[in-house]
Amino acid sequence: MTDFDREALRAWLAARFGTGQMRLSRALGGQSNPTWFLDYGPRRLVLRKKPSGPILKGAHAVEREYRVLSALADTPLPVPRPVALEEAEAVIGTPFYLMERIDGRVFDDAALPGMAPAERRAIYLAMAETLATLHRIDPAAVGLADFGRSHGYFERQFRRWGTQMDASPGPLPAELAELRAAIGAGLPEDDGRGTIVHGDFRLGNLIVHPDRPEVSGVLDWELSTLGHPLADLGFCCMPWRTTPEEYGGIRGLGPEVEGIPTEAEFVAHYAAHNPAAGQLVPFHVAFALFRFAVIFVGIADRARTGTAADPAAARLAPLAGAFAQRGLEALAR
Repeated sequence: MTDFDREALRAWLAARFGTGQMRLSRALGGQSNPTWFLDYGPRRLVLRKKPSGPILKGAHAVEREYRVLSALADTPLPVPRPVALEEAEAVIGTPFYLMERIDGRVFDDAALPGMAPAERRAIYLAMAETLATLHRIDPAAVGLADFGRSHGYFERQFRRWGTQMDASPGPLPAELAELRAAIGAGLPEDDGRGTIVHGDFRLGNLIVHPDRPEVSGVLDWELSTLGHPLADLGFCCMPWRTTPEEYGGIRGLGPEVEGIPTEAEFVAHYAAHNPAAGQLVPFHVAFALFRFAVIFVGIADRARTGTAADPAAARLAPLAGAFAQRGLEALAR
């Protein structure tokens, strides 16, 4: 079932690619931009669009996703190749874009259940290496010099996510307000480091090769910009800080996560492949948890209005407070 006119999409595809049979199915998972698998003739594509209904200014930026995918398509970083962008709302009600589909595995459980310990470890280390590869790419060399301002990243992001909080019509957890104050009081001085940052770099946004522990594609570039590499690295540390009930973390698990490197090992592996990023400190992890807590606030808001990308999004609403509490714990270490 779609919330847009399939025949309008079919006509748009025919005008660009000629006559073909269209098959469309909703991709499971994802909380931000609604996503469909789209087969059109011989083409195996993915369609990403903005959610229907009112959204916050600057949110769900599929246009930015398309631009960064275009810039990175011929770099060492594995990404789906972009195919077409439609910025007008007239076709299916919102802007959307198409990208090529990559075969592989997507994991929504950071514990990687049922997998051999050696493969678990290899996948996590491949994730660290892939993030390091992204951060080594020169933005100017791929046409992204104006994709954002790398300097003052944490201060700007703090203001942005605070604005998102303030715009929420729903109730906010007390822990989130406390974490916001603590983050604001601990903003670090700008150290001049800047690169392309993904903004939501985690296992669930990676396509892993069907048979090998290699990253075949990095997905969901909506939050990408220029910024500080340690923001992405801190974000990657969330599984070690959150429980399985908190969006599939691994905190508190035992033998079932055998093989997964410790957080310190993961960070060290990243640093070995990108030593220029600097040293990760508790602020970076807490900042990542703050951002994700605010993202959960937005998911809860969309669930209340019926515009969430995932029909089960309402169950995630309590995670805003849980992630804020984990952020406070990170600062207390």
